[in-house]
Amino acid sequence: MEHSSERENGNSLASRYSPDMQAERHSVREALRSDLPAAHMGLGLTVIVLIVIATTSSPRWPLIIAGILTAWFLLALAVIHIGSGRGWDAMRRAYTATFGWGNWI
Repeated sequence: MEHSSERENGNSLASRYSPDMQAERHSVREALRSDLPAAHMGLGLTVIVLIVIATTSSPRWPLIIAGILTAWFLLALAVIHIGSGRGWDAMRRAYTATFGWGNWI
């Protein structure tokens, strides 16, 4: 049989857990957030690296890398489209998901 003090402690623990987890998740989201200028920088750097690779080796590797990035973009676009994104918002979010790593350069 559960006592009222156990229920109160359990509810108290649950009520403290939720705001703590929300704060932690918010800080992680803020740290990992990227925006459109960062995505532009990531795309620009990708193009530069692909040009350098193409000039120093065969064109096979830049095509493979570009294919992988295209597949990643299309996968991100499909996942976002299945979720709730539509139109240009889905394109922007997939673009940011693909090249948003430029934020950490």
